[in-house]
Amino acid sequence: MAGDHDAFSELARVTAGRLYAIARLILRDEGQAEDATQEALVAAWRHIRGLRDPDRFDAWLHQVLVRTCYREARRHRPLGSLTVRIGSLELSEPDRSGDLADRDQLERGFARLDVDQRSILVLHYYIGLRLDEVGDVLGYPPGTVRSRLHRATQAMRAALDADARPGKVPGGRLA
Repeated sequence: MAGDHDAFSELARVTAGRLYAIARLILRDEGQAEDATQEALVAAWRHIRGLRDPDRFDAWLHQVLVRTCYREARRHRPLGSLTVRIGSLELSEPDRSGDLADRDQLERGFARLDVDQRSILVLHYYIGLRLDEVGDVLGYPPGTVRSRLHRATQAMRAALDADARPGKVPGGRLA
């Protein structure tokens, strides 16, 4: 907070991977996640003097990142395509095709959610923040966090159920 560039560089080095992972889950795009992470770290450097409580640095940094993700999502509208990278298959490892199918199903479910719904799910379920911490990051009161988390969970369930229904062809039309 005193302007020590080396100290902030160390904080950025330690948190960059975690911030990128959060941004990747929210934005679902590697390039956008990299841009959002970098922009969030630059914004954090510029505005760190505005941090009132140094013990709340992580929550404050998450808040900066989520806001940056929102801006990045507005800047780049979804193109409607999904890229799945599949690594090489090695027979010596146990069959993890079920894990891949689950990840693919979750990715399709996330694709149907808006950035607000993805953000609250990521912060609570993936990052493990308590609801009051999610509220601090997103700037919502506790009741709003609970209701938005409930709606996001319902939307995810609906998206997963829609994908699981028989009789659909790849374009989303009924067979």
